[in-house]
Amino acid sequence: MEPAADHETYRLGVVILAAGKSGRMGRPKLLLPWGETTILGHQVSAWRQWPAVRQVAVVCAAADEAMQAELDRLKIAASDRILNPHPDRGMFSSIRCAAQWSGWKTELTHWAISLGDQPHLRPETLTRLLETSAAQPEKICQPQYQGRARHPVLLPRNSFLQLRETSAGTLKEFLETMAADVTTCEVDDPGLDFDIDTPGDYERALTAFLRRY
Repeated sequence: MEPAADHETYRLGVVILAAGKSGRMGRPKLLLPWGETTILGHQVSAWRQWPAVRQVAVVCAAADEAMQAELDRLKIAASDRILNPHPDRGMFSSIRCAAQWSGWKTELTHWAISLGDQPHLRPETLTRLLETSAAQPEKICQPQYQGRARHPVLLPRNSFLQLRETSAGTLKEFLETMAADVTTCEVDDPGLDFDIDTPGDYERALTAFLRRY
């Protein structure tokens, strides 16, 4: 089901975070197979299906040749690649790079910050999140599972731009400073509480979640 959003007034840009080293996996986890594509490929496809999404951009390490080759394969234009020169500084550095990036379409009203390694989320989870954001467009929106707020995070323009200059050290800290502007939607999706960090996690994800697709 398509989210009930007015696509003329609610226009979403998507940040897919893909600059991590995958140290615990031992190989680039976003390039691992997922169905007929890769983990990253599934993420890109999952977001592109929504009419409200006007731009999908991938944050990647500047020197990651394997990731650049995968982005070529996925037909992600060079103009939709955000290069993080210091990925060793952690995930929040990629988020800051995305907020400071000048390549976003001027028409965008909201942004989704999406982890690159969540191919196992139910489509209904994104539907619910987008519906909540469209119904409360002034709010930062997060899905919640068993009382815990999780990713992806949807931010309206003003909140997204505040990431450029925030003194917060993590996205969690930033959201805590914006607590009055945050709303959550409870979603029954165990995938929200599942991380793909190790080879064992990946095998379990294939068994538990891939059969849906």
